[in-house]
Amino acid sequence: MTQDPATTGAAQLLRSVGLLADGPGQWGRPVSAQGPGVFIVELSAPLPSAPIELTKVGKWIERVETLRLDGVRPTSKALAARLAAFWLPSQAVLYIGTSEASIGRRLAAMARTELGARRPYAGGHWLKTLRGLDSVRVWWSATPATEEYEDALFDGFAAGVHESERAGLPDREVVLPFANLRRVDRQRKATGLTGSLLAEPVEAPPPATRIVQLPDGDAEGARGEAPEPRRPRAPASTRARTSAAPVPAASSRAAGAAANTPGIAAVTAEGSARLRAELDHLVRVRRPEVIARIRTAKEHGDLKENAEYTAAREEQSFLEGRVQALEARLRTAVIVDAPASGERVGLGSRVTVEADGETVEYTIVGASESDPTAGRISSASPVGRALVGRNAGDSIVIRTPAGERHYRIVEVR
Repeated sequence: MTQDPATTGAAQLLRSVGLLADGPGQWGRPVSAQGPGVFIVELSAPLPSAPIELTKVGKWIERVETLRLDGVRPTSKALAARLAAFWLPSQAVLYIGTSEASIGRRLAAMARTELGARRPYAGGHWLKTLRGLDSVRVWWSATPATEEYEDALFDGFAAGVHESERAGLPDREVVLPFANLRRVDRQRKATGLTGSLLAEPVEAPPPATRIVQLPDGDAEGARGEAPEPRRPRAPASTRARTSAAPVPAASSRAAGAAANTPGIAAVTAEGSARLRAELDHLVRVRRPEVIARIRTAKEHGDLKENAEYTAAREEQSFLEGRVQALEARLRTAVIVDAPASGERVGLGSRVTVEADGETVEYTIVGASESDPTAGRISSASPVGRALVGRNAGDSIVIRTPAGERHYRIVEVR
């Protein structure tokens, strides 16, 4: 049932979901709420149109070169008009947020963050396009169940938006306060904006270091001898020619060695396809299923006593964690082609070995695609590490937790 829009102020909204409202505080001023909970940023009264300051929008566009509106670089007026299209004249609530650590610190971080910056906290950055923020108020309520109550507050807010206002929004399905861009279940407003925040700075990796372990007293000069004279440095022209020399392509053995190097996520082409298929299934099939379960469970009543809702949220948390892990793995993956049949063992090789009178076949893969039950062993495992770089006919001894095992490589393909 649609609520009367006049009853959906911040304090009323908090009480409607069973929370005690604290406040109000003033935006940009310290708030004495140091624990976890939810908070709402609102105007003192609804405004018929969005008080967007065009100069702030222009500086935002200048600062963030990646900002695009419907795929093109926008003008200040075009971007301001798109933001204003999401304004709800009957609503005073501008933003609903949470903190699992400290409401006060989260609000302070939001206030300090410049428009377009990611840090200290970019949530609600559309607020920074408005003028008159010194009259904006903040209400809050302490609770450890931040996500559950944030979800309920979004539902309560949407219920208070009249159908005539909803019909005028660019996105009628995801109805949120002006400065909220997505729900807890990752449903996003269809704003048309992309690249609206500065990219995360990429830190250069530290230079490689080489550590030589020497016995006590063996360091140069430790015994009183004269230091060894330094060799003269090569002329700059020679150094330039040396550094510009072409680097040969990695051999299958080098690829196997790379797979054992920390920080290098080497995978086979087959393994990469398998990871991408899993990611596609999670995003296209499993994620919508879990979101539907959460919506259904929310209709069953009190979130604190709703076991079905809790289970669905836990499953969503696991699913999103797996999606993030797969995306990160694929971003850093180095796909290594399997060596040709008969070459030395490398990543992607199928190796037939004889051990204790039995014949076993292994496929050498990267650590991220290892599945010993299916015969895919990591090149970083004791057996995989011993096999990489070997040829058919080689005999090897592998020390395992269960003791030494003797292998003979029968075939490499």
